[in-house]
Amino acid sequence: MNIYIMGISVEKRSEFGPKVQEVLTKHGDQIIARFGIHDSQNGSGFITLNVRGEQKFMEELAEELSAIPTVKVKYMNFA
Repeated sequence: MNIYIMGISVEKRSEFGPKVQEVLTKHGDQIIARFGIHDSQNGSGFITLNVRGEQKFMEELAEELSAIPTVKVKYMNFA
């Protein structure tokens, strides 16, 4: 297993944040740590995750999150 850092940007957080939370909860067993901030002035949010998994899992997670409107995802491997 590898350790990844993932960044998730969410515009219109109040509208799309619950769907992001649903996806993260579904994969919570592979999330080691999570830190989230929000910008109340423009309604956006940013989440960083430490994730344990394989490349294929990360690709699928990023694809699932990116399918949510206004969500952008980037990640990198810390192997």
